[in-house]
Amino acid sequence: MKKIFGFIALVLLAVILYYGFETYPKLDLISGFSSKSIASGHFIDNRSLETIQQGDNDIDMIDLAKNEIDETAKIASASVYGLKSRKAIYREGLGAVLIDDNFDVNKPYDIPKRTIIENNLPFPYGNNEPKDTLFSTIDYKRLQSAVDNAFDKKGEKKRRTRSILVIYKDKIIAEKYADGFSKKSKILGWSMTKSITATYFGILQKQGKFDINKPAPVAEWKNDQRKNITTNDLLHMNSGLAWEEDYTKISDVTKMLFQAEDMSKCQIEKPAAFKPNTHWNYSSGTTNLLSGILRQQFKTHQEYLDFWYSSLLDKIGMNSALVETDMAGNFVGSSYGWATTRDWAKFGLLYLHKGNWNGEQILDESWVKYVSTPTNDSKGQYGAQFWLNAGGYFPDVPKEMFYCSGYQGQMIAIFPSKDLVIVRMGLTEEPDFDFNGFLKEVVGSLKK
Repeated sequence: MKKIFGFIALVLLAVILYYGFETYPKLDLISGFSSKSIASGHFIDNRSLETIQQGDNDIDMIDLAKNEIDETAKIASASVYGLKSRKAIYREGLGAVLIDDNFDVNKPYDIPKRTIIENNLPFPYGNNEPKDTLFSTIDYKRLQSAVDNAFDKKGEKKRRTRSILVIYKDKIIAEKYADGFSKKSKILGWSMTKSITATYFGILQKQGKFDINKPAPVAEWKNDQRKNITTNDLLHMNSGLAWEEDYTKISDVTKMLFQAEDMSKCQIEKPAAFKPNTHWNYSSGTTNLLSGILRQQFKTHQEYLDFWYSSLLDKIGMNSALVETDMAGNFVGSSYGWATTRDWAKFGLLYLHKGNWNGEQILDESWVKYVSTPTNDSKGQYGAQFWLNAGGYFPDVPKEMFYCSGYQGQMIAIFPSKDLVIVRMGLTEEPDFDFNGFLKEVVGSLKK
């Protein structure tokens, strides 16, 4: 009997040691994700700690964290079993940032200047409510059914859609929100932010201030084979640089988002694994490098901060939008853009209208074609910081569709020939949410 108990004890010890070996290194990432999520959700969108824990942080392993909010200091902290405590601080105008022990919370910082355009126009070109419009070419019953089916029924927790917005010919034809969310709720777009980051290169190119086809201005690459990598390669995720984008373990992307002080440098440090423009590899590090390259184009940090809003977000009325920065002051262009569902839709409308916003050409038409053209080795799924359906990834959806996509199923889908933009914000991806079926039904509700 003693031998049996001894064997059982050894097995339990082995399990504990294995669990500790596998889990302990991840605790820093778990508490980092949790504290950042709590700080952002609470201070940007006024969500309660309980709401964030049951919604945003309802993820395997992340739900192990114990969280607290300091309202006075605007700090959220998290730890796992009392270990690996991490903190994120909210700063007005910059959002929440995950900090380390060396970060000076009292150091002064620049804040982006914001401008709200005052006019009496309805959505989308003004801040007034949209005018009710009925189209004879729409099967509203089919449309409403598609929207309703995108949400969980009472008691369910599978689809986890937070909002749906459908815009046809600049008019809202369907809009719905889950309980606890509304047209005023600011929702994290995750990697939809990449499409915003790319847009600034289109703006600078239109202004004649940047050439994406020249070698990327990265000093660290000047004396090795990486000197041939162009900004165009970076925009297409086709630089050939090594990068591991895996959120299930400690990888390049998790170390960047939850440990790095300056996220713009993480991809710079990686060696070349392939020749440029021969191997597509999705990399959030690449997009944050692009954010750093944008910063180099301005004489001061203040000008860099202002440019993101004055040239795009505030110009098209995305006044709810906020892109968070890292500890070094770079916009986290890969992942941390927030906005209301209606404001996310405005970004889609800008591209639907080929870069024109209510008469002002913010982007050249050629730029819109550029981002929506498949890049090498992507099987028709990727352009320049935009996803594509050119390869038929969604088999029952028009191949012309190009879209912004983010973690947990954020999407801005653009259908040029249909004059249609569809926004879905939520907490689930396929197969829990059937994007192919949903998009098929919405597009199918248009009779012409």
